[in-house]
Amino acid sequence: MSTAFLFPGQGSQQPRMLHNLPDDPEVIKTLEEASDELNESVSLWDEPEKLKSTVAAQVCLLVSGVASARLLQKEQSFPSFVAGHSVGAFGAAVISQALDFKDAVRIVHKRGELMERAFPIGYGMAVVLGLSESQVSKLIDLYSNKENSVYLANINCPRQMTISGSLIDLEKFTKLALENHAQRAELLDVSVPSHCSLLREVSLNLEAELEKISFRDPVIPFAGNRRGRILKTGEAIKRDLAWNVSQSVKWHEATSLLYELGVRLFVEMAPGNVLTGLVNNSFPTARGLSISDNGVKTAAILVHRTNKS
Repeated sequence: MSTAFLFPGQGSQQPRMLHNLPDDPEVIKTLEEASDELNESVSLWDEPEKLKSTVAAQVCLLVSGVASARLLQKEQSFPSFVAGHSVGAFGAAVISQALDFKDAVRIVHKRGELMERAFPIGYGMAVVLGLSESQVSKLIDLYSNKENSVYLANINCPRQMTISGSLIDLEKFTKLALENHAQRAELLDVSVPSHCSLLREVSLNLEAELEKISFRDPVIPFAGNRRGRILKTGEAIKRDLAWNVSQSVKWHEATSLLYELGVRLFVEMAPGNVLTGLVNNSFPTARGLSISDNGVKTAAILVHRTNKS
């Protein structure tokens, strides 16, 4: 049996998320590295007002995820695989050793800026629970026309999808989903329409920025977002990071593949626990564990046990 480290995406951010990390030299080092790259203390970025910005939310998620993984590695707890949801993929790329952390900080900051610039107001995402991918796709086809459009963004598990579009369209679509027996349908704390064709220009610009950064082939296998496959080269990871912002995230495919490859412990980095819930709902014989809910020491013990079994 083996372990995967999971890195959460936007929507998992929480006020004072960086302040809630353990007071440890590894965390301090990570915060200092990020601050040096930003020319500003990143610890100022996790306040409630600041986190309303896509830029701040994404940078803080990257920093929190990498700091968490470094704490586990300090405890000699290492993953067999890594995967990150949306912006979380950048933290996964860092821990896979395909991407330097300082480069990741710079490019995630740019990613957030490009997304905010493209859709500064009036757009976002919603979650739909209790309907299958085909059911949600049919409702999207039913709803969308020349005046109204929503997009299937993330396939998180067999009966949890996220949708992107304008807030007006999302509010109408969530009502339609509830009328068609969705268990839940509501807006998410995301201010941009991620993972759909509306952000194609962002992907093109991001691809150009990523070409300026050196990537290496990963030391730890990396599960990609767009096709739910293991990516074995730095070039493949670079392309996945550029284009996952404008294409659907096949998260369930990725975690299913990891399960098929023998992963039985999925450890979610701070500050998230949503990915943990998806694992526990999807794979009854595996275990999802959130560092935020269980702590680094408990996670490290379980990683040791799983990797030895």
